[in-house]
Amino acid sequence: MEPITVIFIGPQGSGKGTQIDRLYKVIAEKDPTRRIVDIQTGRRFRALAAKHETFAERKIEQTLNTGVLQPDFLTHILWGQAMLDQLDPKSHLLIDGFPRTVTQALVLEDAFQFFERERLHVVNLDTPEEVVRKRMQGRARKDDTEESIEARLSWYSNDTLPVLDYYRVRPDTKVHDLVGTDTIEGVHQQILRALGINRQL
Repeated sequence: MEPITVIFIGPQGSGKGTQIDRLYKVIAEKDPTRRIVDIQTGRRFRALAAKHETFAERKIEQTLNTGVLQPDFLTHILWGQAMLDQLDPKSHLLIDGFPRTVTQALVLEDAFQFFERERLHVVNLDTPEEVVRKRMQGRARKDDTEESIEARLSWYSNDTLPVLDYYRVRPDTKVHDLVGTDTIEGVHQQILRALGINRQL
């Protein structure tokens, strides 16, 4: 199995984290000797906020609860450090939580060049706002307040959807538009088909 780079894009509540976890397991079964680098920025921000020790950690906690985008420099530090610590051209790479803006996508291009990763898959979990709104309201996470949910849906529409347009014209890139309202297993199967991964070992 060749090294694969996959960026997951979709509104919060579209199931990106769940699907990355499932894809991770399949890739690990099919290619057990190759490292899988799994970078989920939202989880990293929440882990920092939970520490609540430094000024930065306390401020991240406050802003997580409002649903605003974290500053670009913090996002770049988190995924950049993860790549420096773990990534090489032979690794599989699964990404969730960035790029959330075209500016972040341009910075990520530098990283792809540095780590010699030109071919890219983008999994777009196309999920209507009313569906993800209901999912976020039902998952009882501390930062899923009504205000933060609406803020995140707004910045996704305004800031993140243009990232898909950026990747649709990027060379060596395949954007897979999937039905995010399918069942968890159904979305998983869509992803495996899109990436050309045969589940049978």
